[in-house]
Amino acid sequence: MAIREDVLVIGGGLAGMSAALAAAETGATVRLLSHKKSTLRHASGLVDCLGYVDGDGPIADPYTGIADLPDDHPYRVIGEEAVREGFSLFDGVVGDRYLGDHTDANALVPTQVGTMKPTARYPVSMAAGLASDASPTLLVGFEGTGDFDAPLAAERLQNTGVPFSVRGVSLRFPKAFRADAKLTRYAKALDRDETPDEDRAAGFGGTRAALADAIKTELGDAERVGFPALLGDAETDAVRDELERRLGTDVFELAAAPPSLPGKRLESAFLAALDDVDARRTTGNPVIDYDAGDGKLQTVYTEKSGRRVPYEADQFVLATGGLVGKGIDSSRAGVTEPVFDCHIPHPEDRYDWSAAAAFGEHEFARFGVVPDEELRVLDADGDVEFSNLRAAGSVLGGADFAAEKCGSGVSLATGRLAGERAGELC
Repeated sequence: MAIREDVLVIGGGLAGMSAALAAAETGATVRLLSHKKSTLRHASGLVDCLGYVDGDGPIADPYTGIADLPDDHPYRVIGEEAVREGFSLFDGVVGDRYLGDHTDANALVPTQVGTMKPTARYPVSMAAGLASDASPTLLVGFEGTGDFDAPLAAERLQNTGVPFSVRGVSLRFPKAFRADAKLTRYAKALDRDETPDEDRAAGFGGTRAALADAIKTELGDAERVGFPALLGDAETDAVRDELERRLGTDVFELAAAPPSLPGKRLESAFLAALDDVDARRTTGNPVIDYDAGDGKLQTVYTEKSGRRVPYEADQFVLATGGLVGKGIDSSRAGVTEPVFDCHIPHPEDRYDWSAAAAFGEHEFARFGVVPDEELRVLDADGDVEFSNLRAAGSVLGGADFAAEKCGSGVSLATGRLAGERAGELC
């Protein structure tokens, strides 16, 4: 017997979760069906809208840049108001854990690799590091964590022309961990304020105090201190507040490379929101087949322990990701969408998929399904593929997410619109 919902969302990333939330808010019953865990845990935790257009930028106001995007860009297809509504959904999910909703302007946030990233929303934990603040800055890294070189990041930031002095230092973390320890181990040590190694016998002090004491000798004239994004897992605010109090400076996290604790925190916020609206979630099994008739999808099948599991719905949302997330496949035979075999326009000659220059205009970056203004997927003739199928996020074509810094915004805006339209039709 098939498992049935009003709306079935295929894909568990930011677009899929946004679609599920929007559909549930219409009163529809919703299930989120995903093969793998959300890719948010591999993201920086920043939520971009639009940072660059035609290589120009960073732009100050992302909404003014929408008109200059190609006609087939998802933002042009759905319109500015839908983009704003996507960010309104986001603001409702994260509450006061993120900033940026007070303005249309992008903020410039420093990253662990020493760049400044334009973004529309940023975690509170990163707020003290914005480029708009000219305070002298110290970056602190930790020996043994190979994903962040504080002196190198500081040098790179200085070379970008930031309006503040910045230097970096690498310190020994107050507790020693195995060489293969994950960042979460460092974060949890700060969460629990574990006893540092040198104080274990004496039985006094904690990891936070020991860390602050080590930094004080390097502080100099710095008025704010930036760390890799490991200042606590569950108790980030408490860790940051105590370090600020002990150091007498502002403290911030840098936007992280994967794996990302800020990304995991954001994922947790969305999962909690899905639980609040009773959206069901099924994870771990790929969609392997489907049934359709009279131009409509009827059933999709996953494979579990060697058997086919059917899921029925009135409306479907495809949010499986792009080339990186395997929502789009490519081979010598061409480019395909593997779940419903939806049309993806692309040059026949593989040599035309990319440019000769590493940072040139690569066709493959914009590969994806073609939507109409309601985000229904179109076939090669421009007709609706299935009347009850919509697409959202990076499975959509027309955007170069890496070059334009618009991936999160596209996921939020198209996810919200696709989910809302699907829910309204049930």
